[in-house]
Amino acid sequence: MSKPTPANGRKKITDATAAISRATIADVAAAARVDPSTVSRVLSSDPAQRVREDTKRRILNAAQELNYQPNVIARSLRSAKTYSLGIAVPQLDNPVFAMAIQGAERAARERGYSLLISHIEPGAPDSAVYQRMSELNRVDGLLVATLETDRELVGALERTGVPFVLLNRRIASVANCIVLDSRAAAHQAVDHLVSLGHRRIAHLAGHLDGFNGAERFAGYKEALTRHKIAFDPTLVVAAGYSASGGAEAMRTLLSREGPRPTAIFAATVVSAAGALSVLHAADIEVPRDVSVIALHDSIIAEMLFPPLTTVRLPVEEMGYRGAIGLIDLLEGRREDVGCTLPPERLIVRASTAKPRI
Repeated sequence: MSKPTPANGRKKITDATAAISRATIADVAAAARVDPSTVSRVLSSDPAQRVREDTKRRILNAAQELNYQPNVIARSLRSAKTYSLGIAVPQLDNPVFAMAIQGAERAARERGYSLLISHIEPGAPDSAVYQRMSELNRVDGLLVATLETDRELVGALERTGVPFVLLNRRIASVANCIVLDSRAAAHQAVDHLVSLGHRRIAHLAGHLDGFNGAERFAGYKEALTRHKIAFDPTLVVAAGYSASGGAEAMRTLLSREGPRPTAIFAATVVSAAGALSVLHAADIEVPRDVSVIALHDSIIAEMLFPPLTTVRLPVEEMGYRGAIGLIDLLEGRREDVGCTLPPERLIVRASTAKPRI
């Protein structure tokens, strides 16, 4: 004879089932004491909604308490949208792009979208990535961080037929851009070196024909002028945004005739890491013999030897705002997306000090 089921056995099973079942709009409506159609309009951020603020708060609180997650498949079937965004980046191992992805993913999750990440292979046309994401993956919109030239980039993106937002790139013909104020950050970096007493300051530049490289170079030159330091073109070497590029640029600087610079301003923390490796190999001590500062901050800056002084920029916020702006475009809440985010702060570590002479 089988043993009778314990009196509380059914309740445990019911509770477990409830715990793993998905909350519905009807559940949220019941908890908030409103009609399901009102919940639908609020949670979908319907621009035509006319809902009182206290009602809206009640709905949002109920959705959060019930851990409501929208049924993306059902929404896609009803609207012919996939509720997915694509983000294309040129480097997956660069902490700058990793932080931008984190910000974009957070925004997409908050708005009930998913985020598809695609790497732009070196030497491969960017257009193939955008076309694949728009046609095969059927993303509703694109976030793009790229090193491609302006004309090729705009043409490739317009051919996709989906809305897009550029990250950390400004092009005159494109309204939708979220950029970091790299020029102001370069000013901050040079100001710090000058405050320590440095006058012979080299710049390991990004791509000087690109938006960011040009902005950082302009900020470097403007800061020198403000401090009445003559610009010396022999102290500028294009390093790009990779460790290998930073290392090669540092070798070039060290091979040039004339007095060695007492300080290095690198366009990014990754190129600075490459430069540090070359300085160590040449028995040039940092910061005793030369100070080093870079734009952007990450765990890498803390792990380098010596820990690297940086100017922190709001990269994750850039990714977040880009994704929120793109979703607003897709859902008709705004017609364009654009802003410039200022540097966050100077973070002084052990790689900068007063010059010896």
